[in-house]
Amino acid sequence: MRLTALLLGAAFLSAPALAQQAPAPAADDQGDTHAQTPPQIVVTAAFNRDRADIISGVSVLQGQELAQSIRPTIGETLDRTPGVSATSFGPNASRPVLRGLQGERVRILTDGIGAFDVSNTSADHAVVIDPLLAERIEVLRGPATLLFGSSAIGGVVNVIDKRIPRVVPDEIAHVDAMATYGSAANERSIGAAVDVPVGKQFVVHADGSYLKTGNLRVGDYVLAPSARAVALANAGTETDDQIDEGIDFAANAALKGRLPNSAAETWTAGVGAALITDTGNLGISYSHYDSLYGVPTRYAIRPGEEQEAPRLDVSQDRVDLRAEVETGGGFLKSIKARAGFASYRHFELEPDGGIGTAFYNKGLEGRVELVQADRGAWKGASGVQYFSRDFNVIGDEAFLPKSSTQQLGLFTLQQIDLGALKLEGGARYEHTVLEAKPLPDQPQFFNGKRTFDTVSGSAGASYGFADGWRFGVNLSRTVRAPSAEELFANGPHAGTQAFEVGNPDFRTERAWGLEGVLRGSGPGYTLEASVYHNWFDDFIYEGLTGEVEDGLPVFQFSQAKARYYGFELQGTVNLAKVGDFDLVADGVADYVHAQIEGVGPAPRIPPLRLLGGLGLKGEKLDLRGEVEWSDSQPRLANFETPTASFTMVNAEVNFRPWGNARPLSFALSANNIFDVDARRHASVLKDFAPLAGRDIRISARVSF
Repeated sequence: MRLTALLLGAAFLSAPALAQQAPAPAADDQGDTHAQTPPQIVVTAAFNRDRADIISGVSVLQGQELAQSIRPTIGETLDRTPGVSATSFGPNASRPVLRGLQGERVRILTDGIGAFDVSNTSADHAVVIDPLLAERIEVLRGPATLLFGSSAIGGVVNVIDKRIPRVVPDEIAHVDAMATYGSAANERSIGAAVDVPVGKQFVVHADGSYLKTGNLRVGDYVLAPSARAVALANAGTETDDQIDEGIDFAANAALKGRLPNSAAETWTAGVGAALITDTGNLGISYSHYDSLYGVPTRYAIRPGEEQEAPRLDVSQDRVDLRAEVETGGGFLKSIKARAGFASYRHFELEPDGGIGTAFYNKGLEGRVELVQADRGAWKGASGVQYFSRDFNVIGDEAFLPKSSTQQLGLFTLQQIDLGALKLEGGARYEHTVLEAKPLPDQPQFFNGKRTFDTVSGSAGASYGFADGWRFGVNLSRTVRAPSAEELFANGPHAGTQAFEVGNPDFRTERAWGLEGVLRGSGPGYTLEASVYHNWFDDFIYEGLTGEVEDGLPVFQFSQAKARYYGFELQGTVNLAKVGDFDLVADGVADYVHAQIEGVGPAPRIPPLRLLGGLGLKGEKLDLRGEVEWSDSQPRLANFETPTASFTMVNAEVNFRPWGNARPLSFALSANNIFDVDARRHASVLKDFAPLAGRDIRISARVSF
């Protein structure tokens, strides 16, 4: 009730501002009068900030760069971003991995509010956000992440769309559309959005997207060499139950060229409306997401192992609200409110189409931010956030009991700008209640409630020591309550082909973090580098035990001390002028080292990666080639298998027939040109689901 009152209060405060006229939007760098935020401005916080001033690693994708990067999942869309890998659970379920951290430690947002899906529960569950409709994606770490929850210790991925409009178009209607074809999975996708002004202050919005793919083409065998060797060594030793189920180790080892059970069909639709003035806005939207996709099989390669090929039928209905008012007062500059509610369900389907296990999730999240009026060098914002989740799994393979999570957070972010010296600090308090409510016939599950109170904070400073150059250091202390999955899991899960076991006695996870950031730019070049070190107490991790339960490998959640450290480096440089073109080189490097004290390397940690590109940029035509090298990963957790290194070569052409002044563009790209067998160590399924083989992609993007 208190949250509802705060949200309604913000909406009513907006009402007086809704009698004034909205300003005309400014043109962006592509001549689009439907204004875009410049890429050097980061909006994932209570107030916009210049990227150069942020005391942590940050990445922004928008415009042509985003269009060229878009894939069916958020994880694959961001996989070339510094410090970002992906869970790569096949082509349909791939979540970002930030600095080796994934799952509960990475918050994936849509316009500042959670996705309300169950992708954090398991790697086979897709993120219910369609990249096709994204206007901008920001990846952020550091003090600002405390605004979105202690579970964002790894970072925040904020996917920004226009479902609730931010500006009133000055055309009869504004249209954004994109269509893509990809050869590796016979991928056909299209997404479009339209904004129509109704008068000078009101705008209505509609959008939709459709994606259909076949089974993914891969560069070599489906099974990794080590898995193939085990399968061939065990050929002919299948148990009677395995023979009855049609399991053949030799046939599994021979699979090549296509990844079975990886096809998908997804569609989305949404409508929104907003009242926009120069001192406030109030908007609402409704959206529906529907997807049917296959989960690549974790093939049986030993006697007694089970083998399933589930498909997931996913549906979500969602309502969102956004309100903002500039108060004009002496203390507060503005009040912002954001809220969302979604009803989600997915069915894990058996081969005959019957429902094996059903997942239901209802989520509510709301936040109110009070943005302070600037007082000389000092600016800041504080607020309250509430999150509620009711989750239930029904079926023979329910690995979690019915559970609920409620969390109330209070947060603040403060900045002091002294010119060359900039200071920043953030703090967050959270009260979290998690309750397991198993049915009477589920004695294997914990029955009860856990309550956690946590306080997190960060402080940092940066100094501009030369024109265009700034160095910053940030220190953080983060405390995270365990999730329901980490506490209450105890059962088989067909999607991941794993028997998952949690621990209801877990303590809070605590971490100290230290990060240094160097940014520089000048005529024809940019450079950004960051180094970080995180010290964890009671770090929660999931690892293989070597045991088999119900025909599935057992994955056990445990706690221990851990250390994560690494670096990220990215830069660009204009090398020369070639006729009407600029010759530009760019590069990315990242590395993370993770060790669990007394145990060994942490599981699923991405290895060293280097990516370099060389391109020609002109008014109408861009040409670019790149090479991505991923090192092998010999640092293995218990029962992990090594991952071989790989080198992928990619090339792309972008064509704008009327130049930058007209927002029409075509893109042609060839990815993994030499059809190499590539696997990500961060993937649970890496030995059974490689990355895409050679993929020729063509797309068209228009905005008018």
